[in-house]
Amino acid sequence: MLEENRYRPKKFAVVGAGPVGCTVAAFLSRGGYEVTLCDVQTSLLDAALDPGIILSGADNFQVKVAKTTTRVDELAADPPDVVIVTVKATALPIIASALEGFINEDRYVVSWQNGIDTELVLAERLGKQRVMRAVVNYGCILEGPAKIKLAFHHRPHYLQELAAEGREAAIGVCNVLSECGLDTQHTTQIRNMVWSKTVNNSCMNPVCAVTGKTMFEVINDPIVFGLVDALLKEGVKVARANELLLGPDFYIDCIDYIREAGHHKPSMLQDIEAKRQTEIDYINGKIIEYGERAGVLTPYNTTLRSLVKALET
Repeated sequence: MLEENRYRPKKFAVVGAGPVGCTVAAFLSRGGYEVTLCDVQTSLLDAALDPGIILSGADNFQVKVAKTTTRVDELAADPPDVVIVTVKATALPIIASALEGFINEDRYVVSWQNGIDTELVLAERLGKQRVMRAVVNYGCILEGPAKIKLAFHHRPHYLQELAAEGREAAIGVCNVLSECGLDTQHTTQIRNMVWSKTVNNSCMNPVCAVTGKTMFEVINDPIVFGLVDALLKEGVKVARANELLLGPDFYIDCIDYIREAGHHKPSMLQDIEAKRQTEIDYINGKIIEYGERAGVLTPYNTTLRSLVKALET
């Protein structure tokens, strides 16, 4: 059920025309909202304009975005009400700097990304009152420019403002996304949810990246799965040492979630195969950082981060 409120955004910009960004841009465009898609790769943008973004798999439809641009700062000429940032976390500092020129009291930015503390990188430049954080529950692969395969879509998604002043706007964004079919609920537990998803990702993403195996292949290999199990338990230990709430059945729920993913290549493996920098520092790296803060050793996360970093070079 949608929560009533007065904030109603009409124009959106999505920064990042990869699979995650194209998916949210497609749902918003299908819902009738004006969407500007931003990416440095013109081939991705051209396809989003014509023939449009094509989704297949868990959701199936095709839709064109209204506008495209290769520069974030060009959004200032016709500022959107809400900017949804879907690029890799490693690009956040430069994105935040470009947004700083036009994100004011009437506009908001959503961190629609994987990893821990991504929203804080944006808030450092833009202010907490302007920033929201989302937890997204779909897995997707870029099969070609603006052509997305949704391996799974586990609704709902969740979103929360960073400062109390942004609550009404956050609810308004949730309402719009939900009306467009990208069911999103407002929450007061986003930090716990971010950690739950990140600990989940931290056990599968790096193992798939290092081995080159899909999630299905990893979980059905008893030897490799032993490493996944160790990473998962280590992440749970760090989260609980930092007083994050994962829930009493988190381990079982996490394993069940992984089993449903099928022959999906997680984003970290996709990055390694494409010779891109990964988000390992915002996933396993953050578990290491918070482990040090709480005095918890993280040998498995430290080892996997080192191996993935070696593959990046």
